[in-house]
Amino acid sequence: MIFKYRDNRSSRSSLLDGLDTLEEGGLRASSSYSPEIKEHDNDTAMDTLHDRVSFLKQLTGDIHEEVESHNSMLDRVGNKMDGSRGMMLGTMDRFKKVFEKKSTRKTCSLVGYFTVGFIFVYYLIRMLGYFTLG
Repeated sequence: MIFKYRDNRSSRSSLLDGLDTLEEGGLRASSSYSPEIKEHDNDTAMDTLHDRVSFLKQLTGDIHEEVESHNSMLDRVGNKMDGSRGMMLGTMDRFKKVFEKKSTRKTCSLVGYFTVGFIFVYYLIRMLGYFTLG
């Protein structure tokens, strides 16, 4: 169990790549800490930190653009769904009007009978053709 913690810690430190000398805005004290810090080490640490902050800034900008494009796409989909809902409600209202009238109800039932009769005659002709040509 201790070995797993050490492996995790080493991978975490390799991920941070030299930022382990910085801690909460200051420098971490070490056994070889001297009051005179080399300017070159400070500049290197600052450049590394600046590069990482620039990368994070670019990354957050990219994430923001992606979120904006997804929001606009979802808005378009929502508007199209609202339009479809309105169209479906109009169609349902028309169906209600058609079926409320008694004369149109008779007409619809007559169309249904003709459709069933047509399907029956079609299959009858197919069966006769099968037996005569068969």
